[in-house]
Amino acid sequence: DTALVLAQRLAEWTGHAPQLEEDIALGNMALDLVGQSRAMLTHAGFLEGAGHDEDDFAFLRDERDYLNVTLVELPRGDFAFTVLRNAMMGTFFLHLWGRLSTSTDPEVAAIAGKAVKDARYHQQHAADWMVRLGQGTQESNRRLNQAMADLWHYCAELFASDTVDEQAHATGLGPRWGDLKDVWMRDMNEILDASGIAMPAEAKFLSTGKRGVHSEHMGFILAEMQHLQRAYPGGTW
Repeated sequence: DTALVLAQRLAEWTGHAPQLEEDIALGNMALDLVGQSRAMLTHAGFLEGAGHDEDDFAFLRDERDYLNVTLVELPRGDFAFTVLRNAMMGTFFLHLWGRLSTSTDPEVAAIAGKAVKDARYHQQHAADWMVRLGQGTQESNRRLNQAMADLWHYCAELFASDTVDEQAHATGLGPRWGDLKDVWMRDMNEILDASGIAMPAEAKFLSTGKRGVHSEHMGFILAEMQHLQRAYPGGTW
């Protein structure tokens, strides 16, 4: 869900990015994330055994049934906002997929083995732009600092472990998200140092998207994302 919703936000840049090259790059990243989400949702349908496919999970659930982190559903903001969010999420996915590549579920491990390559590119692309913006003009630096102020307090949710995490850890299916915090902080510190941006103090606020309790923005995303499938159920190309 986190990959799917972030893909939707990145797709909103189509035709609006500051450069043609970035327009294409952001669109390709969105497609990478859709592919990752599709693979995992397809596997989830297989494991469920109730005849649901990836489209059922992606387009026919209600808002409370989506368990993405709140960070990815926030409106796209300006380019600095998107770059910083991509750095945060690219770094997170890099380590999450890396750990999932050794999952006891061979299908999850195979999906993760491919996805980690995408995440590495996403992180590097964002890190390069972080340096350009942070070390660029006063205006680009100001916008990047404003993006940090807007996004930072949503990051704590990335590492909030729950019973699903604990079960995944116990069975070898995947890591506890909280176990990724140290490496994420290390990588983000390096990116921020190179960009001349200070890391804020750890936020006490904890968003709740992983529990299905979303921001006011989520309903609007789903209205747009689900419209065609709900208007024409079962439609095919």
